Amino acid sequence: MTQGSYYQFCPVAMASEVLCKRWTMVLVRELVSGSTRFNDLKRGVPRMSPTLLSQRLKELEAAGVVVRLPVPGEPGISEYHLTPAGEDLLPVVKALGVWGQRWVESNLSLRNLDASLLMWDMRRNLDPTPLPKRRVVVKFCYPELPSTRRNFWLVVESEGHVDLCATDPGFDIDLYVTTDLRTMTAIWMGLDTIEQARDRIAFDGSRQLAKSMRQWLGLSPFASEENLAAHA
Repeated sequence: MTQGSYYQFCPVAMASEVLCKRWTMVLVRELVSGSTRFNDLKRGVPRMSPTLLSQRLKELEAAGVVVRLPVPGEPGISEYHLTPAGEDLLPVVKALGVWGQRWVESNLSLRNLDASLLMWDMRRNLDPTPLPKRRVVVKFCYPELPSTRRNFWLVVESEGHVDLCATDPGFDIDLYVTTDLRTMTAIWMGLDTIEQARDRIAFDGSRQLAKSMRQWLGLSPFASEENLAAHA
């Protein structure tokens, strides 16, 4: 029996012993979203210390949720991949997210603003399909943040690969998007729309990219069409 055990044979209790430690389900969210490397996982849980992240990964590995595999051709580098038991957690994560989106007061959610996490999630969910088949660079600026943390660049390569930069990558910029962090977070969560927030967003650059932003912007997977329709 593990430390902190509920001492119950109930499957809910036994699953909770594995999954309900602080940060564990947030880490599982990152894993089911496709992050496999330690640094990428760290970017998805930026407030989690590297020490605790390493500890939780070891616990998930011991529980058979993930497996740590060496990366061929990259000595000393490993990736964390979900096992079949870990993949079975996808509907659990989705259900938690849907419940949180539906029942947790949105104003409470919008108190927890984090530009780095927001941009990381936008990068992961961005749809390159509507974009020109060339490198496209979109710069986001949140003027209310300190100068060292207000600018982010989404770089979409011609083959569809999306990168996020916190320092200027040196490429020509196709579209500048300037807004406040709360507005962009609400849009990403599906609590607001680009159309409704037009007076709080400044665009400069490609009109076509600005016009099609709703199509390519990476929204939260829990920003359902029902939520978008309700705020349209």
